[in-house]
Amino acid sequence: MSSETWPPPLKEWVAKCLGQMTDTNRAEAQAELRQVIADAFTAKTLWTTDWAGVQLQCLLPKPPPTLSGLNGLKRKMNDSPTSSKKAKKAAHQQQRAAAAAHDLNDQAALNRRAARFQREHELERQKSRGQQYGNGNGASNGSGLLNRISGVQPSYAMDVDDPEGDPNVPHWDKYTIVGTNQEIFKDYLRLTSEPKPEMIRPYHVLQKTLTALKTRWKEKASYNWIRNQFKSLRQDLTVQRIKNEFTAQVYEIHARIALESEDMVEYNQCQASLKTLYDLGIPGKLEEFTAYRILMLLHGRNKSELNLYVGQLTPRQKADGAVKHALQVQRALALGNYHALFDLYLNAPNMGAYIMDHFIERERLRALMIMSKAYRTLALSHIQQELAFDSLTEAREFLATHRSAVFTKPNDADKDKILDCKAAAPLLLAAYEEKIRKVQIKGAI
Repeated sequence: MSSETWPPPLKEWVAKCLGQMTDTNRAEAQAELRQVIADAFTAKTLWTTDWAGVQLQCLLPKPPPTLSGLNGLKRKMNDSPTSSKKAKKAAHQQQRAAAAAHDLNDQAALNRRAARFQREHELERQKSRGQQYGNGNGASNGSGLLNRISGVQPSYAMDVDDPEGDPNVPHWDKYTIVGTNQEIFKDYLRLTSEPKPEMIRPYHVLQKTLTALKTRWKEKASYNWIRNQFKSLRQDLTVQRIKNEFTAQVYEIHARIALESEDMVEYNQCQASLKTLYDLGIPGKLEEFTAYRILMLLHGRNKSELNLYVGQLTPRQKADGAVKHALQVQRALALGNYHALFDLYLNAPNMGAYIMDHFIERERLRALMIMSKAYRTLALSHIQQELAFDSLTEAREFLATHRSAVFTKPNDADKDKILDCKAAAPLLLAAYEEKIRKVQIKGAI
């Protein structure tokens, strides 16, 4: 069992405890934290304990010293005879010797930690090459950062020759579940207790499940059913700690289906998991989803995170066509070049247009505000062509939806309609302020 299968309240409690630790109490607090988790695991109460109410004793506030204690200490200091220079010199030399021995001990401990973390890093690097992912029985030996910080180490980090290994901490790896369920399709159920092997499908069955789900989606199956099955598939991968190229493929396919179905909550969950898998070095469609992430950050108008993310792109990523397109969209938005933006919208690679659909209404309104300030009148046909509407009807309905369909001759046919820009400008501004100014992305990452 790993921290990936811990109940969410336990994870939140561990994170809270880690945030309360200081340099002075960290060692004691981590030891108590490990012991509490180990006791709960042994008693099989990980899922039933009210973790929000558990308090580590060493993190409780220390009582202030009493006045009488302070007075006694003061009297003792005042009563002490003045030390001679020789005694002070001897005490100083003794302190220096003790400090030197302490430094040597600290250095030895640091060396042991460095050797241990080097072994962990080497194993992680090997796993990233696919040597230990998806080994047929579906078990992966990956370990999360939470494991290492809280001291709950996987078995490879607790070798018998490790001087800092804690024998009281359970070896979670030996509790990793290997499923036995043979059903191709299985409904998704939230786990309220430790998962059982007979409820989980093994790796070879999950491969058949993905193939069947792709076929069902092509046959126009209900998205709600497809989403339920993919969540169940992802759950079976998670509890068995399978992190390999197949895992990345599952999340990539589900992310694309979610985009096509306008389910941004599920898409963002998949995108977050894919980022973790890609960071581990697992092969996948990295460049494609890098482009999607840039477009999502543009959708959320998160400039600081976008600049940081773009600044970390590798030359190989920047050379990819999809990433180039996303960066061109970023540039067009930054410059207010709506002509280039809508041309990029019509020629978006992969499924980039599905993400752009979520902010294209906002950009159409911005473009119309600019155009209404630059022109006295605008032909509806020009608006349709410039802002990439599929038809004149769609362009007219867009203006009507935003209460700005002010035409010089409203009874003319759509092909002859002319927008009165002076009258429409304040209406467009009001619509932008009301509907677009504050964008909230549910489930955004």
